[in-house]
Amino acid sequence: METLNFTFEAERPVAHRAHVGVVGSGDLEVLLEPASGATTTVCVRTSVDGYGAIWRKVLERFHARHRCAARIEINDFGATPGVVALRLEQAVEASQA
Repeated sequence: METLNFTFEAERPVAHRAHVGVVGSGDLEVLLEPASGATTTVCVRTSVDGYGAIWRKVLERFHARHRCAARIEINDFGATPGVVALRLEQAVEASQA
């Protein structure tokens, strides 16, 4: 089990809290909530050790696209980068509803 923390500069807060996905084999859950200030913090708890560089790349790609100020918690159980990207997009969409 590994915990990774990331911080990114942001431009605007997300509108609402969102929760998508489940912690299960090959999946993950994303908890997203608005953050005050101009930063996004991401805490990843993953069952797979040693993939910090890949997590950073996926999160950098997501943040370059959205630049939203949020506190994001990700609880992972072996999701692929594609599933991670999908769940993050779903969380942003849900936060706008």
